[in-house]
Amino acid sequence: MFVDQTDASGAAKTLLDTAWSILEAANEVRDLATVDACRRVIDATFRGVEPAAADLNIVMGFFN
Repeated sequence: MFVDQTDASGAAKTLLDTAWSILEAANEVRDLATVDACRRVIDATFRGVEPAAADLNIVMGFFN
C-alpha cells in the first residue's frame, strides 16, 4: 500500500519532505548509510512512531 505524503500533517510532513530530499541526494552520491537511515525515518514516520535519534542525526547531518 502506498501512503501519500499529503496524509501526514505538520512536523511529520516536514520531516518526510526533508528525509525524501536527503534520500535522493544520498542516492546520487551512493551514501548507503544515509540512504538506509532515511528509509528508516520515512518508514517510522509513516507508521506514526518516533524515528530513532541516531537515524535523525544521520539524516539531519547529511549536508554538514
